[in-house]
Amino acid sequence: MINHQVLLASHVRIFSSSCILSGALNPSAAMSTSGAVVHPSVAEQKHALRSRIKKELRSLPADQRSKEDTEIQNFVLNSPWFKSAKRLCAYISCDALREVDTTRILSEILKNKTPYVLDHSEEMVMVCGFQVISGHDYDGGVYGEGSRLEVEAVERKLLQLWSARGQDHHTQMRKKLYVPRVEDKNSNMRMLHISTTEDLVVSSMNIFEPSPTDASGNHREDAMLASEPVDIFLLPGVAFDRQGHRLGRGGGYYDVFLKNYQELAKEQKWKQPLLIALAYSLQIIDENEIPVTENDVSVDALVSPSGLIPITPASFKDL
Repeated sequence: MINHQVLLASHVRIFSSSCILSGALNPSAAMSTSGAVVHPSVAEQKHALRSRIKKELRSLPADQRSKEDTEIQNFVLNSPWFKSAKRLCAYISCDALREVDTTRILSEILKNKTPYVLDHSEEMVMVCGFQVISGHDYDGGVYGEGSRLEVEAVERKLLQLWSARGQDHHTQMRKKLYVPRVEDKNSNMRMLHISTTEDLVVSSMNIFEPSPTDASGNHREDAMLASEPVDIFLLPGVAFDRQGHRLGRGGGYYDVFLKNYQELAKEQKWKQPLLIALAYSLQIIDENEIPVTENDVSVDALVSPSGLIPITPASFKDL
């Protein structure tokens, strides 16, 4: 039996030694040949801010960072919105990049593959993969032992029962996890489904990401091609503000992917996913300090060591 949490943690430790940090600080302003002050471009402002926050993160004491990692992950794992989410996209944290640790969060999602049991004394339903082993359909009929059903239909039945009886079903929900795979250096990224840490490989860019095919040679499910919508994105970043602005690492991968996914959700008439960023305390900076362009995607909420910071109307409603 594979201990996913231990394996994932080992992956993070291996990866942390090979992550690449960005370059030196750009000046925030420059002098023209005529002596007049030339205001920096948005790109230069972003680079300067990115470099400043990275320097502060490198100076963050290890014990303080570990404490904040624990507080952030505890909050996520205990939140109703996380427990009830069925499909999530999340990043694989990199220690060397000083990203908020997601090891426990990913492990919790991946271990949520085992059969789960609903026991109400007078009847019991067990769901194992796609198979209903025994129990009632609660509409008067009985599922025959060994019947095979679509797992979504099974879960809808269970949710109806839990809702009717006022039961807390959050901890019973099975989850599907998608993690990022960088395709090239042109901001193209996919989110692919994994079910175990053994699905991860080290890429040419020295990051852990899913292999494009599984052990059987089948293509992994792509979140952009899935038949059901993603509920929540857990996002990394360098800096954030309380208006929802996010400063990434400069590659544009998340901004491009998120814009494409939001457009897909609109076309499919799906509910838009909630974009939730995980942030250390020092990464949350003053409003209007992050320069933004029309290509930048804002987040719905932040999770800091102090808890949830809702930003958009959707986050106040659903989180």
